[in-house]
Amino acid sequence: MRIISGTYKGRRLYPPTDIKARPTTDFAKESLFNVLNNYTDFDDIDVLDLFSGTGSIALEFVSRGCKSAISVEMESKHCHFIHKSCELLKISNLTVIKTDVFRFLTQCKTQFDVVFADPPYSLKELSLLPDLFFQHDLLKSNGTFILEHSAKNSFSEHPHFAEHRKYGNVNFTFFQ
Repeated sequence: MRIISGTYKGRRLYPPTDIKARPTTDFAKESLFNVLNNYTDFDDIDVLDLFSGTGSIALEFVSRGCKSAISVEMESKHCHFIHKSCELLKISNLTVIKTDVFRFLTQCKTQFDVVFADPPYSLKELSLLPDLFFQHDLLKSNGTFILEHSAKNSFSEHPHFAEHRKYGNVNFTFFQ
């Protein structure tokens, strides 16, 4: 896993081989952040990374200067890897919360500038995530919610739909 840009540009982190996460590919991640450059200035933003896995997306945001990032992940091994990555890079503005994303969404009272969600593609509640997310009002004004998903999902009819991008087998839908 590689950090693409910013303070930690080029740093490689090596997740354990026995984790369950499906990390976003470097190609898709680089393309995602190129699009995000048009949506937001990374300085002084608050970021939420749901289904964080290896923490790759949150670490990329931190490297690019975000004010704070929260990674929500349920698997202990994944949380441990994110913590170790933060220690290695001396990152203090990334918080890891070990909990179920759906529980977190119902309890969170904070709003964010950017929220990224990369649930398992087979998650049966995946199609419900945008509605559930917006019910809890977690975006600041002009904020962006990005959902990574497979090609079998389409959110173009959602009232908060902004755009869709496809990079290989990775699909990103942007909501505002």
